[in-house]
Amino acid sequence: MSELARQVEALLFLSPEPLPLVTLCEIVEESPGAVQRALAELGERHGPEAGLEVAEIAGGFALRTRADLAPVVDRLRDRPSEDRVSPAALETLAVVAYLEPISRPQISRLRGVSVDSTVVSLLDRGLLEEAGRPPDGGAMRYRTTRLFQERFGLRKAGDLPPLENFELTGPEAERVRRHLVEAGHLPEGEGPADDE
Repeated sequence: MSELARQVEALLFLSPEPLPLVTLCEIVEESPGAVQRALAELGERHGPEAGLEVAEIAGGFALRTRADLAPVVDRLRDRPSEDRVSPAALETLAVVAYLEPISRPQISRLRGVSVDSTVVSLLDRGLLEEAGRPPDGGAMRYRTTRLFQERFGLRKAGDLPPLENFELTGPEAERVRRHLVEAGHLPEGEGPADDE
């Protein structure tokens, strides 16, 4: 392994968050091309048979355990309960991720429950952030963060699973479908929604 690849591997191992290419270049004092070659070398070294992989997520690069090893890794971690995301928080995150920027009242209408404490918790944990108010005033809107992308293994904002086969039901279905069409997650004139 080249000396540069060794340096990049050490940086990825030590960093608590993904490192953008420009940051890696600054630290190792090398060109983007040289660092990309080192990343490719690391990718080959940490192939499918290895326990670690070089992943491009949340606008940077990270050295992380492979997804198929999650059960054994989770047994070692014995994660504290505050690290887990509750089902209510996951629903709120999903609404924000697909429809961002979106306000608390809009999220509450779509979920059918108050989300005030859930949004505050997600803000405190760094998974959501304020996205400003609409030009005409109104409630603060929220969007997901880079930490959200990192936590859920997304390469960039909007890199979400497709919704074509997801069935929307209930009185808010048509409104949700319109929001998803506007956000580019469903094609115009289509989408599995009830005509309520």
